[in-house]
Amino acid sequence: MSLTKRSLAELVGTFLLVYFGAGSAAITLMISQGANPPNPFNIGIGALGGLGDWLAIGMAFAIAITASIYALGRISGAHLNPAVTIALWATKRFPTGDVGPYIAAQLIGAALASFLFAASVGMDAVKIGGLGATAPFPGVSFGQAILAEAIGTFLLMLTIMGVAVDERAPPGFAGLIIGLTVGGIITTTGNIAGASLNPARTFGPYLGDYILGGNSLWHFFPIYIVGPIAGALVAAFAYDYLSKD
Repeated sequence: MSLTKRSLAELVGTFLLVYFGAGSAAITLMISQGANPPNPFNIGIGALGGLGDWLAIGMAFAIAITASIYALGRISGAHLNPAVTIALWATKRFPTGDVGPYIAAQLIGAALASFLFAASVGMDAVKIGGLGATAPFPGVSFGQAILAEAIGTFLLMLTIMGVAVDERAPPGFAGLIIGLTVGGIITTTGNIAGASLNPARTFGPYLGDYILGGNSLWHFFPIYIVGPIAGALVAAFAYDYLSKD
């Protein structure tokens, strides 16, 4: 496949991930405001329905990611995540010249998803739902948030290496296992820093909120660059070390 087609596949896959995954987080917050009685404190997803909120959001991500991998994986590899692209490049599994176009496509896809989600749902998606943007929860420091994102992405990348990259992996199950892994990570760690695991997933809602008049959360963005990239790199190199005879 040409680089153009592969990049477009990354754009589409990341679009689906953010539209349906981050969108589910926005809808959860919007539902809370329409509850009877309404939530008067607007204190966040986990406080509204406990772990059930995060399970629902995690499953939305799991389904979108699984579908994207099975639909587009044969075209682009379905990275859908700059941290994954960088880790594959660092372990010499991905060409240097393709890294920039892939990451640009992922960021564009995420941004388009946020803008079109707002167009689909209305401005409550921005004003109440924040387009599903990630941020550390009250009491969580920058360092704790980075650590949680790094550990979550470590598990995600380790799974990708084992079920999708390694030629010895059993065929046919990679998309399902990767999607469920993301769902599980979000369920467990979502209430720490939002369980982004993906710089593009955070970039899209941040840009949409900023341009459409929502909250500006850019000061948190380093968390979702450093944590996921560090976790993915450690996982990729660790897998290579452990899997070699």
